[in-house]
Amino acid sequence: MKLLFVSSGNSLMGISPIIKNQGESLKKNGVNIEFFTIKGKGVLGYLKEVLRLRKYLKRQKFDVIHAHYSLTAFAASLAGAKPLLVSLMGSDVKSNGYNKYLIRIFNRLFWDKVIVKSEDMRNSIGLEDVEVVPNGIDLIKFRPLDKEIGLKVLGWDSSKKHILFAANPKNDVKNFKLTKDAFEILKDENLELHYLDNVSNDQMPYYYNASDVIMLTSLWEGSPNVVKEAMACNIPIVATNVGDVKWLIKDVEGCYLTSFESDDCALKLRKAIDFSCLFSNTSGRDQLKKFGLDEKLVASKLIKLYIETK
Repeated sequence: MKLLFVSSGNSLMGISPIIKNQGESLKKNGVNIEFFTIKGKGVLGYLKEVLRLRKYLKRQKFDVIHAHYSLTAFAASLAGAKPLLVSLMGSDVKSNGYNKYLIRIFNRLFWDKVIVKSEDMRNSIGLEDVEVVPNGIDLIKFRPLDKEIGLKVLGWDSSKKHILFAANPKNDVKNFKLTKDAFEILKDENLELHYLDNVSNDQMPYYYNASDVIMLTSLWEGSPNVVKEAMACNIPIVATNVGDVKWLIKDVEGCYLTSFESDDCALKLRKAIDFSCLFSNTSGRDQLKKFGLDEKLVASKLIKLYIETK
């Protein structure tokens, strides 16, 4: 099977690690994949890429074109991509009503199959025939490591407890303020708060394993990979009830849902820190396996959808 992944290439790392990792997992399952990245930004930037993509599609034949995110899917549709499978992410579904309206129009006219990442997304988008396929996790890359290794690689103080806000604070949707407020309420000099800023995916296992608690206080999400990656490393988590987080961490001791109130977030953070002090590891990795979120199993589900689409 020959597959084309179409996605944004605007980040500092080029293709999003989530999309690249998904492509690599499919390659391991025998799928021949090529990547086409869109460099433009905003609606006009994506529209300017339509002609280039159309020429690319005329030069070679693909069994399925898989577009990631709605803007990319709009451009692929206008370029004549067929058959077209579309993966919508959290930002597509949780954005303004105008974008949702365009998604429904393009789905009716151009798209052969749509994937969303969680039941919450399926309910929000309002499309009838939608597949729910969360992103899988590479359980070889993301696994428990000796904490001292992570601390040494990152240069963090081994005498402190470390809290990782698993996003860039500049992204308003990630709601860093809630994490920062909760951290300040605790007033504990033995705690240090860290965040991510252009960290490569290959470095992330060290960040998770050096941390005592992972924080995700987003306003909304689809199916956040950072929660699944932290679970694969058996690290305690505090997260808002967004996307499929409640489903992911249910019954996992050391993982807590918080409201958007800073006092409640501080309480859950303290519980997670105490758990980390007593037990170190959660059972998050076993939970991922039980839910079938190993990237190998997710790749098999995607291949089945490609066969149905082509």
